[in-house]
Amino acid sequence: MATQAADKLVLACPRCLTANRVPSGRLGDDPKCGKCGAPVLEPHPLALSDASFEAFVGRNDLPVVVDFWAAWCGPCRMMAPAFEQLAGEMKTEVRFAKLDTEAAQGTAARFGIRSIPTMILFREGREIARVSGAMDRRGIRSWIEAQR
Repeated sequence: MATQAADKLVLACPRCLTANRVPSGRLGDDPKCGKCGAPVLEPHPLALSDASFEAFVGRNDLPVVVDFWAAWCGPCRMMAPAFEQLAGEMKTEVRFAKLDTEAAQGTAARFGIRSIPTMILFREGREIARVSGAMDRRGIRSWIEAQR
């Protein structure tokens, strides 16, 4: 039984934030949420708020990369397409989310966001790495892979 439980990953549904147990070998099969039926692994970053941040970041066995950004930030807007593309390319390896620092000031302050864009990589709900400044797709991917 222990090996069967270890073979399953907990993944938060991007729509209802319910924790779902998904066999690791089935990540590529587009698993659906057991509660709402939405795809658990969206090919797009999830927009987080102060209210949803902990529920999403803390309920994922896959690492979560959060892009702290703001609509007025030119470098943030320049980096957004690369971040979006990687969310689709790496959806079975890493969860991608975005947090608007203007709308979610509490969470931005809690993590001491001083410049944007800033990306933080979380594992098991804890920060393990951070980088500030706009990056292209290759740079973001290299940074994520270097943290493994």
